[in-house]
Amino acid sequence: MGKYEAMTLAKWFVAYADADDADISNLKLQKLLYYAQGHFLACNGEPLFDDPNQAWSHGPVVPGVYHAFKKFRSGDVQLEESDDFTFDRIDNETTQFLLGVWDKYAKFSPWGLRNMTHSEPPWKDSFDGSHNVVIPIASIRSYFSSL
Repeated sequence: MGKYEAMTLAKWFVAYADADDADISNLKLQKLLYYAQGHFLACNGEPLFDDPNQAWSHGPVVPGVYHAFKKFRSGDVQLEESDDFTFDRIDNETTQFLLGVWDKYAKFSPWGLRNMTHSEPPWKDSFDGSHNVVIPIASIRSYFSSL
């Protein structure tokens, strides 16, 4: 069972981007969640979150997170003023892990990240043109464990 809900991790990335004065679109957010899941699986053998990554036309997507932020379209995602997210919702060890994912992947553009996922087996082997094919956890774990 995953340690966190994908939405909690998504809010961490959005809040961190804001604190870092960086842009984060929904497309970029989706890829950061995917890479966090992949590296966590490779390091720990278990998922960071239970929500499925699905193979959509622009790469891996966590549907619940996508729909929560789709109103921002391709613009910068922001948390609502009323959102009570705080960084202390994520433990120190996971925070350090997420910072590593941020440092490795946030430098890439959303489309750069999209193109990276399109070259990787978990998405390539799962995408069938629809928006509801789950990328198997075993496929993500196997690929990231090989890196």
